[in-house]
Amino acid sequence: MTMNQQEFLNSILTEAERQAIKREQILVALSGGADSVALLRALLAAGCKCHAAHCNFHLRGEESMRDERFVRDLCQRLDVPLQVKNCDVAAWQHEHGGSVEMACRELRYAWFKPEVERTHCTRIAVAHHADDQIETFFLNLLRGTGLKGLAGMQRENGLIWRPMLNVTRAQVLDYLDSIGQDYVTDSTNLQNDFRRNRVRNVILPFIEQQFPDAKERIHKTMQNLASDLDLLEWLVADQGLDMPYIDIKDVIDHPYADALLYHHIREMGFNRDQCRQTIEAARKGHSGRQFAAGDHLLVVNRRNFQIIEHNEEPRDEEIPVDVTAGINSPINITAHRGQSPFSPSMCSDGRSVAFSTQLLDCNRIVLRHWRQGDRFQPFGMKGTKLVSDLFNDMKLDYEDKKRAWLLEADGQIIWVVGLRSSAHYPVPIGSQDYIILSKSMH
Repeated sequence: MTMNQQEFLNSILTEAERQAIKREQILVALSGGADSVALLRALLAAGCKCHAAHCNFHLRGEESMRDERFVRDLCQRLDVPLQVKNCDVAAWQHEHGGSVEMACRELRYAWFKPEVERTHCTRIAVAHHADDQIETFFLNLLRGTGLKGLAGMQRENGLIWRPMLNVTRAQVLDYLDSIGQDYVTDSTNLQNDFRRNRVRNVILPFIEQQFPDAKERIHKTMQNLASDLDLLEWLVADQGLDMPYIDIKDVIDHPYADALLYHHIREMGFNRDQCRQTIEAARKGHSGRQFAAGDHLLVVNRRNFQIIEHNEEPRDEEIPVDVTAGINSPINITAHRGQSPFSPSMCSDGRSVAFSTQLLDCNRIVLRHWRQGDRFQPFGMKGTKLVSDLFNDMKLDYEDKKRAWLLEADGQIIWVVGLRSSAHYPVPIGSQDYIILSKSMH
């Protein structure tokens, strides 16, 4: 369906937005292609004060420079302030990995935020339209996404504003034709090297050939899914799950426990499989399980699921100690030399441990915190055991693990303080050649 200039403006802007943008400054992501040029011209026609931001990724040689020259000329003619960013895609990929598409997206959005602040704009207008939504639907469908992915891009997402999601590519071109506005074309859009291009150039034309109204119906489906997602998020919020500690009882008895947990924490990057495994661990009483997503940890404790920001620096502090003098800091440990024949009952309170005085020949005895991969040989065992497995056996919460101290002698863990001693430096029954270390209750 074609539309005139006023119909196009009415389709992309609500009445509230039309009034708001007259008082705001908008940063327009301007590539020079039809979509972003139409967006810029429409916002200007609606009375908006615009700034433009153009990323030159230098991926298409002279064509990339042609796009930049076009954008510069267009903004000069329209009296729109323009900022151009030269981006090194290869350098980003070398540091972070990922595809060219991902690199371009990350570089673009990383630059937009400081540019918004510099220009005192209130938001970033991006020219995604209805056809882009449908392509996103199929890409996410093929990735095995959930409801959020199938619902497509949001009209507003933080600073990002996508006012053209309800107009098609054909309507964009009609609008540009009606105002006599030219634009540049990215030749790589016709190549099928990228997944999105294969969806655009191969899959969708075939579907439209078989089902002429397919795009309209898919777009309607996505709108319905977006409404369902809004309802689902409202229902999840209504469950009243607290953060960062989520009471296990409030989740695991729910008929859709893993889905409830997923929708409560997915914005932090956790996926469905992690949530399923979390629920399974809680039901089996496997406290101590941890799942990582970006800068967050999801931890299964005895009574709650805990969300922790784990971008803190690892604690590698090692505190040299003199065990003969006892320890006052960072924890209180008293030391007693043997005065009577040794009996295991002397260490039966669970807070004390005995070592032969051979321990005193060690060159370096330190207290430190637990690190991933730490192993020790528990007293009475022939082999070694992960300290983390001991923590899990004792059902320690994450915070208890972080607070735990290890006593290390010449590189060997000899005591998980207050919990378990190692097989090193054993004391024969009846010996008087020993030292007893006891952790204070306070």
